[in-house]
Amino acid sequence: MNIYNSIEDCLHLENAVVTLGMYDGVHIGHQTIIRQLNDTANKVGGESVLLTFSPHPRKVIQPDFQMELLSTLDEKENILEEYGLDNFIVHPFTKEFSQISSIDFVVEYLIKKLNLHTLIIGHDHHFGKNREGNFEQLKVLSKEYGFNLIQLQAVEEGDIAISSTKIRNALKEGNIEFANKALNYNYPITGKVVHGDKIGRTLGFPTANLEVDSNKLIPKDGVYAVDVFVDNKKYLGLLSIGYRETVTDSREHRVEVNILDFNKDIYGETIRLEFRGRLRDEKKFNSLDDLISAMNQDKENAIKKYS
Repeated sequence: MNIYNSIEDCLHLENAVVTLGMYDGVHIGHQTIIRQLNDTANKVGGESVLLTFSPHPRKVIQPDFQMELLSTLDEKENILEEYGLDNFIVHPFTKEFSQISSIDFVVEYLIKKLNLHTLIIGHDHHFGKNREGNFEQLKVLSKEYGFNLIQLQAVEEGDIAISSTKIRNALKEGNIEFANKALNYNYPITGKVVHGDKIGRTLGFPTANLEVDSNKLIPKDGVYAVDVFVDNKKYLGLLSIGYRETVTDSREHRVEVNILDFNKDIYGETIRLEFRGRLRDEKKFNSLDDLISAMNQDKENAIKKYS
């Protein structure tokens, strides 16, 4: 997959078959579009192209907005490469760029610069200044400028139309099962292992304290079974998200994982977690003995169900 940092770096492709959007999470609806993109490109002797933007447009238009992204740019690139995309363009999004009308964007960028052959969009796609561009406008432009236009319908999971928003809401509720089905992969978190207060090791459950991208969505507080990837090896882990009220009065929110059958020093390393399932809510226990008993039960449950 070719990766470009702007539209200007990727001029005049051969029969470009294009889709555009943030593709946060690259969920099953997005994956359907990518497959259609590749199939169409093969039929017309062209190249498949996903055009997205960085930073997220909302962050530029509303600087104080707290992002809750399903996928970082690196995660997005990895997923798209798995689906055989030819070209991934990450165009800089600025206030000036946000003022470009939807018509000018299609004509000046997609048609003149990318050599647009076919545009494929989802069922509710809007774009351009004030999100004024839509399918009806594109139909008019496609006839005027001679490009093909395809609109795909929403993909459903259990009679629910899949969207990034629905997946975010599921993760905030701790509904890992729905999120993983809608994504068609296990929801990941990547973080750098940093020093904590080392309370876990005194309880017999040493943990790696993770520093996670501030824009990444962290699921609901609680305890989860996760797969942990360290140096390309997979381990089962117990992930705790929350405030650890049993062992500290601190209100510092923590994401920390106990990696089972693992005893290496990995401070400073970046590790990847993939959520398998939710084990229980976060809870303040009456004693450390009660906490240790609960953690042993978490371990037993995780091994029984996910190992």
